[in-house]
Amino acid sequence: MSGFTHIDKNGNASMVDVSAKNETQRFARASGKITVSQAVMDAINSDSVPKGNVLATARIAGIMAAKKTPELIPLCHTLLLSKVAVDFELEPEKNAIHCFCSVKLTGKTGAEMEALTGCSVALLTIYDMCKALDKTMEIGDVHLDEKDGGKSGHFLRSEA
Repeated sequence: MSGFTHIDKNGNASMVDVSAKNETQRFARASGKITVSQAVMDAINSDSVPKGNVLATARIAGIMAAKKTPELIPLCHTLLLSKVAVDFELEPEKNAIHCFCSVKLTGKTGAEMEALTGCSVALLTIYDMCKALDKTMEIGDVHLDEKDGGKSGHFLRSEA
């Protein structure tokens, strides 16, 4: 099992020991999208979804989720996050809502999982708030766009 950082010499799941690592500034940004019906897009744009302001609620849910990542993903380290931001871009002509979650911290391990978790939960919250209007919404294309800091340095996803 050599090469797998979360598996010990006996093949058991194991949390990576980061105690010897230096603290560095870390950054990660993830994105994803949800495709909705025209009725849902119209309701979000007019702030007429019965459950309330969809994007404001999804933003808060994404921030909360990023902060709770080690409670949701086994073996993730608890990180002291300096900044979590969740933003949305509406693409009305395609009935799509793009979500972007960025995370900053100073620590011994990265923030990729926090950014991915924040994005995923924000999109799930949009689904939850709008499911009474349309159950055919699709969540997808959740991925890491960029990360910086740590031993592996800078990563920028290419769109190729």
